[in-house]
Amino acid sequence: MHVQINTDANIDGNETLRKHVDTVVTTALERFGNRVTRVEVHLSDESSSAKSRKDDKRCLMEARLAGLRPIAVSHQTGDIRQAVDGAAEKLEKILDRTLGRLSDVRHAADVKIDVPDESPKEV
Repeated sequence: MHVQINTDANIDGNETLRKHVDTVVTTALERFGNRVTRVEVHLSDESSSAKSRKDDKRCLMEARLAGLRPIAVSHQTGDIRQAVDGAAEKLEKILDRTLGRLSDVRHAADVKIDVPDESPKEV
């Protein structure tokens, strides 16, 4: 799984932050194996560094899944690391639900049900 990190002009995308994002994303999504091919992480400061608000740090995560449409989530809070943690948690939950349902549908399609032949019999 490839993790791509993008920051806006108001977020310092230093190596420490990049390692944190990579560790959080990899840990949260490792159980999905090769089903998740890439995760794009967009970090932004909604207000700017000059004027800070309580919940102005935003993390948007978009997971690219093999053979499926991308899934995106976001989390907004006052701290960029908490925003990353919250978005990763949301993404893990929605992937678990989405891939679990897909697995259930595929499993149901593989189950064969024997239906007795009820056609009239000649006497």
